[in-house]
Amino acid sequence: MTEQEILDFAKRFVAHIQAGDAEAMRACYAPDAKIWHNTDGIEQTIDDNIKVLNWFIRTLPDRHYHVQRVEALKDGFVQQHILSATLPDGTRWAMDACVVVKMENGLITRLDEYLDSAKGAQLRSFGR
Repeated sequence: MTEQEILDFAKRFVAHIQAGDAEAMRACYAPDAKIWHNTDGIEQTIDDNIKVLNWFIRTLPDRHYHVQRVEALKDGFVQQHILSATLPDGTRWAMDACVVVKMENGLITRLDEYLDSAKGAQLRSFGR
């Protein structure tokens, strides 16, 4: 993929998440892709990640991803963003995050997500 194709892919990928379109997001992943988070060190499957997205959709209906920076790599991209939303109790909330994405054949094979653990814990207090 060219640098521009990778950047366009990154933009579409975050748009799918923003829209809560789980099936479009799933289509961005290779079938055996792994998703890892710094907060628990566990590799998720795509199905597990879709469950989290569906929970996000229900819990944070007004979520917005403010992309701060995206850099194409030879085999993927790195993105820094802020996820903001209103928590179920009415509190405004924002969490800094960064993803490092590895791609092969135009699909994500691995996504490593680095999250602000304190903000993540605040969000998890609303269950899953």
